[in-house]
Amino acid sequence: MKIIKTLFFLLLCTAAFAQKKELPEDVVASIKSRIEFGLIPSIVIGVVDKDGMHFYSFGTKTVGGEPVDEHSIYEIGSISKTFTATLLADNIVKGKMKVDDPISKYLPASVKVPTYKGGGPPITLGNLSDHTSSLLRMPTNMPESDPTDPAADYTPELMYAFLSSYVLPREVGSEYEYSNFAVGVLGQIQALAAGTSYEEALTSVITSPLKMKETAITLSPKMKENLAVGHSMGMPVNNWDLNAMQGAGGIRSSAHDMLLYLSANLGLTKSQLSKAMELTHTPRHDKAGRQIGLGWFIAKGSLGDIYAHGGGTGGYITFAGFVKETGRGVVVLTNSGSSNSDDIGLHLLDPQSPLQEVKPDYSYAIRQMIDKDGPAGLMEKYKTLKAENPGKYNLDEDAMNTLGYAYLRQEKVEAAKAVFGINVMEFPNSSNAYDSYGEALMIQGQKEEAIMNYQKSLELNPANLNAVAMLAKMGVEVKQEEIIVEEGMLQSYTGVYELAPGFTITVTRDGSRLFAQATGQGQFEIFPKSNTEFYLKAVEAKVVFASDAEGVINMTLLQGGMVMPGRRVK
Repeated sequence: MKIIKTLFFLLLCTAAFAQKKELPEDVVASIKSRIEFGLIPSIVIGVVDKDGMHFYSFGTKTVGGEPVDEHSIYEIGSISKTFTATLLADNIVKGKMKVDDPISKYLPASVKVPTYKGGGPPITLGNLSDHTSSLLRMPTNMPESDPTDPAADYTPELMYAFLSSYVLPREVGSEYEYSNFAVGVLGQIQALAAGTSYEEALTSVITSPLKMKETAITLSPKMKENLAVGHSMGMPVNNWDLNAMQGAGGIRSSAHDMLLYLSANLGLTKSQLSKAMELTHTPRHDKAGRQIGLGWFIAKGSLGDIYAHGGGTGGYITFAGFVKETGRGVVVLTNSGSSNSDDIGLHLLDPQSPLQEVKPDYSYAIRQMIDKDGPAGLMEKYKTLKAENPGKYNLDEDAMNTLGYAYLRQEKVEAAKAVFGINVMEFPNSSNAYDSYGEALMIQGQKEEAIMNYQKSLELNPANLNAVAMLAKMGVEVKQEEIIVEEGMLQSYTGVYELAPGFTITVTRDGSRLFAQATGQGQFEIFPKSNTEFYLKAVEAKVVFASDAEGVINMTLLQGGMVMPGRRVK
């Protein structure tokens, strides 16, 4: 009888992987272009449906290395948040927790959980998972010991200290603001409740029951052997060890294991987690312009609702999603932190969701020039390349900045300076471009030039505290003048501005302060540089208000080298 059962099991497995379906031609062409243009070293796609699991592998574990397959290991980044939500839901289903329990119930008594203006509703477990906790995206007390592994030294004690000192900017539950920190806290709570580490809780509740043997936070010897090395701008980068923030993004997995996970979420595989997973799918609010459950984002698609989450770390960008109506789940894993591939996953779940146009980036071409011949004469080579290839390349300020810092980390300062110099030329209104160029100049001892660039950066963005600190380091005191805009003028700027279909910025006023909130994002204060020009401290961006011929005030957002006009609609 045992032999018969074993043979039957093998037949089932063979059927599950039989008759492999081909990927659509447009998807294959898009993937090959991304690899050819140096955007990603590899991509592994997994598709699960009623016919079983199907895998499609492209590229190598590292540039010029071994081919990847469905067992290659990738960091899945923020997809980890859905696992943390499942841990919470499992505790709710078992009656150990309630979604509306205040988080203070599960944290050490020494932790002072913040409230809004000393009162109002408390932060609940559900608020942590659905991004309505009013906690900010990342804590501000993270040690800066290793910028290539930013949360490695972020301990539970630092997490508790930040919670105890933070002041909420608004009432809990009132607005959506994506928060890695909030889900990090939720992961820590799940570990405390289990009396184990977060990883041990993950293994006990999810990965062991689902037989996900290639999913963990700590890499086993076999996982290390199968690791697809993370890359940024075509260069290998460190893996991230998130310490107390593991619940927000610390999991590593394979396409094979991720399809086991998606199969269980879809109900294609029955498991003891079925009820908990169903609970994570239940919409809690639509404050982000789409619905959010516990962990999962839920968007309308032509074939049904798409439940999905993306992930990104320093060297990886990933996607996982499913549609219940079609019974299909898709995972997309890449070992590049520089190129988004969510469009592939969404297109495979909903053919009406478009694939992005793929072009090589100037940063890739510039890196090839530097690696071949060094940085000498780079500016002229770049100008020639641009003149001879109109429209062929993308020019991305952030990609160029990332490349420059990659060279700085390698102590190739002359190369970094050359890259930053191109960025300043191409993005003369970017405070960040001048800041980065100033840093390279300062490292080389070109003090006067560094001062000039930091001063220009500060002129463009008076909120650039790094420029203030660097100038002080070089003996230049900065006196910042406070600009006061009359409240009646501030009131005239309030309203809703449409920058693209489905994407608006809402401007509100609180006394002498002005706030802006983009679709699906948190609210940020904007600070006046003049009566019409405002800047953000939270991100590198600027907002300009101006009246048209009919006296209607419109907005222009300047960010990352882009100029985005916004038409007032309310």
